[in-house]
Amino acid sequence: MKFGSALLALGALFSSTTAHAEGWLKVDGTKIVDDGGEPVILRGMGLGGWMLQEGYMLKLGAVGQQHRIRAKLVELVGEERTATFYRAWLDNHTTEADIAQMAAWGFNSVRLPIHFDQLTLPVDKEPKAGVDTWHEEGFARIDKLLAWSKANRIWLILDLHAAPGGQGNDLAISDRDPTKPSLWESAENQRKTVALWTKLAARYKDEPWIGGYDLINEPNWSFATPGKGNGCDETENRAVWDLQQRITAAIRGVDKRHIVIVEGNCWGNNYKGLPPAWDANMVLSFHKYWNRNDAASIADIVKLRTSYGRPVWLGESGENSNVWYRDAIQLVEGEGIGWNFWPWKKIGFNQPLEIAAGDGWMKITAWATGKGPKPAPDEAFAAMMQLTENTRFDRTIPKPDVIDAMFRQPHDASAQAFVERRLGTAPLTVRAVDYDLGPADVAYRDSVDANYHVATGGERTPWNNGTTFRNDGVDIARASDGTPYVDDFVTGEWMRYSLDAATAGRWRVTIRARSAKGGTIALGDREIHVPAGGEWQTIALPDLSMKAGPNALILRAAACDDCEINDLALAPLP
Repeated sequence: MKFGSALLALGALFSSTTAHAEGWLKVDGTKIVDDGGEPVILRGMGLGGWMLQEGYMLKLGAVGQQHRIRAKLVELVGEERTATFYRAWLDNHTTEADIAQMAAWGFNSVRLPIHFDQLTLPVDKEPKAGVDTWHEEGFARIDKLLAWSKANRIWLILDLHAAPGGQGNDLAISDRDPTKPSLWESAENQRKTVALWTKLAARYKDEPWIGGYDLINEPNWSFATPGKGNGCDETENRAVWDLQQRITAAIRGVDKRHIVIVEGNCWGNNYKGLPPAWDANMVLSFHKYWNRNDAASIADIVKLRTSYGRPVWLGESGENSNVWYRDAIQLVEGEGIGWNFWPWKKIGFNQPLEIAAGDGWMKITAWATGKGPKPAPDEAFAAMMQLTENTRFDRTIPKPDVIDAMFRQPHDASAQAFVERRLGTAPLTVRAVDYDLGPADVAYRDSVDANYHVATGGERTPWNNGTTFRNDGVDIARASDGTPYVDDFVTGEWMRYSLDAATAGRWRVTIRARSAKGGTIALGDREIHVPAGGEWQTIALPDLSMKAGPNALILRAAACDDCEINDLALAPLP
């Protein structure tokens, strides 16, 4: 089977922007432009999980920060084997193949979340106080990433994601150890941060495919109550602005040309107290998660763009459904704002590439989160190394529905075939999970299709209850052998299936379905009863007529509380 023709055009969808863009991004009023003066809409992904792990990306959310994850692995297999694991992780997770695929899909930028410890020692481990030790291996990895980006004409944005000491009370995002002074509580951590940016800027000052310097990712610190709040109620944010001004001045001492990207407090969104623009080549970044995708949700940042006279950039967003992605991208691009989504790959289903965890790694996560026995050292090490292999681009699982939602759907709301199907003289089986690509109410309908918990003030809402295979509202589960099927198909929900018939004719149709309580499903205007009992049933429908050429079938839950659908089978009639 082949993925739908819509995906085949994704690489060319924004070909004019990608093919003709020149290096050296710069600020022109409230726009980001290339070296030829043409406006640039940045469309990118963040390499979360590569140089900085967050627990949730590894199914270790309860463990949290990377240093705690590492300690757990040392407890399992020892220091030497843990070091081997992390070296393989860094070698495999992001390679030239990843960057080439980004370009092929239409991305024109990539954001690198940097953990400072890849480049220098923590202040409390420096042999001589106030003298920085530099890790050439870490800089060399950035050099390689830049070479891959340059070869594929993708701008590389350097993002200090974990600053020395950690920049907030959301601990995992900066690998912060709350028993030690934070970035904001230590003059030496701040000095090292400035020194690190000076070092980076000096190294990359002549590189046109460095898109910019994202100075401090998501400051989230309440200065009135250190260690407790995330800075959303701060009214001045003086320390946040002062440090970013110091960093900018240090960068300008060695690099006059690259864009500097500033982030507000409260995960990049609190711009209260912002001083007048201190640099001509400066961009304001905001982050957007789990809120509504309406004009009100970005009204403040759009207003700030106008009043401040500098461009704004959606520097991080994601971790939601395809509906949310499509709507968010359509919203910000409509205002001429570029975007960067998060992350490129992880163990999970709602990003461009999925890392297969492997049963062995899941045993480790069960133990580490207090839900299972401790694996033996050799077994654990084998599982750890298998995970590093599974992070390689050629071992990851591509998510065409996510890419379609990011690139085609904001500009084309039509339904497109997820799998190309041609009805001829042979029987055809259509998996229920292979419904069309497209927005909700076009390709499918489901009772929940996104997570808006920041806007609603409620709990995080799962859209695909099974969190597997596809990233739409359709609920999908897997059988014991891994086969995906549609689960929790309830009254009012439906799915659309495009197919192409070689000739006009009639087809016999059967559906494999089950329901514990019993229910009624419909294909077009043909309704059938699904018996109660919870066993898979092959149920025949009245024969179906189709015209030659394109056809669309709509499978609908007419009266179901718990229907499940495996597949539809079509056989041509004489």
